[in-house]
Amino acid sequence: MAIALISVVAVFFLGMGLYALAAPAALIRPFGISLSRPESRAEVRAVYGGFGLAIAGVLGYAALHPSASDAILITVAVALAGMAVGRLISAIVDERTAFYPNWFYFLVEVVLAAALVFAAVL
Repeated sequence: MAIALISVVAVFFLGMGLYALAAPAALIRPFGISLSRPESRAEVRAVYGGFGLAIAGVLGYAALHPSASDAILITVAVALAGMAVGRLISAIVDERTAFYPNWFYFLVEVVLAAALVFAAVL
């Protein structure tokens, strides 16, 4: 069960990373951000693309090496929870937003973080 949970989260990050590398403007468009400069596209490719692939890689490693998995799973879970907290703070200090994309991704981040914590304690 733990390997299945880890794999689902890894595939999510792999997909996000590949999509960001291939089409950074399309990935970020739902947030109302335009990427008109090469520097802005590079930033999205780095943060969403490179980071996504790196996280997918370490989660793949965790799935194959149980002795190292707990620390990796908790680290990635905390990173996801931090992203969700950032969205929550934005909801408090900024204007209200529609469910998609902010609240949708808030829920994705919370669910994936919880799945990784659950996988770590199995």
